[in-house]
Amino acid sequence: MTAVLSGTELGRHIRAEVSTEAAALSERGVHPRLAVVVATDDESSAWYVRSIAKTASRSGVQCDVVDLGAAATTAGITAELARLSADPAVHGIILQTPLPGGARLEELATAIDPAKDVDGANPLSLGRLTAGLPAHPPATAAAVLALLDHYAVPLAGRRAVVVGRSTVVGKPAAQLLLARDATVTICHRHTADLAACTRESDVLVVAVGRAGLITAEHVAPHAVVVDVGTNPTPDGGLAGDADARSLSGRVAALTPVPGGVGPVTTALLLRHTITAASR
Repeated sequence: MTAVLSGTELGRHIRAEVSTEAAALSERGVHPRLAVVVATDDESSAWYVRSIAKTASRSGVQCDVVDLGAAATTAGITAELARLSADPAVHGIILQTPLPGGARLEELATAIDPAKDVDGANPLSLGRLTAGLPAHPPATAAAVLALLDHYAVPLAGRRAVVVGRSTVVGKPAAQLLLARDATVTICHRHTADLAACTRESDVLVVAVGRAGLITAEHVAPHAVVVDVGTNPTPDGGLAGDADARSLSGRVAALTPVPGGVGPVTTALLLRHTITAASR
């Protein structure tokens, strides 16, 4: 049997903690506030932002969506991020992707104050994470570790394989696993014989945005698979980067899509905002 590592319960638990801490901060006159900067008309992005705002409201965190429109310029986005960074009433800042053509998250995020960089997008935050210094890790990468911890999946001395090398998930997830004494391999589109690499993993994290990439041939029976993929399907649903049907009964454990990494990611964004507000 393949265990289903749902993130729903963990996400609910983190949100409850956030609510308690937000109420305590408000009593001290500190009102946690998150700003989400949007420069796209992508509907899936809009859905995600609405989800963050709704969850924040229910948890006692004010969420301001700053919609600059799909025609926003790099200079305009940079100026808005700098303005929010200088605003003492704002505790957390997220720059939502996708971005207008030619704009790079890593470059624009340099305008986010690292103390308010609750999704770990500023290269300074990523550098501190690599060096083992205090920093907000990207929330999705942190959610991977939070789920593994919640289900008591051992990491020290285990072989972890991360498929995907983005600065949003793949690279920071690998750093977080490395910090927990796992032996880590990063695979990507130029990896020769992907299946041979992934079959060696005790923990397999897949985050490439390609539906159904990981199938039974890619896994060992004892593997724990964390699926970060959220790929739209023709019927309006979501599919992961792992083929759940193919892996069911073939691996030890698997996170579902939706309902796995996603709920934990949103909850951790709010937790990071609370941490920033507390400081």
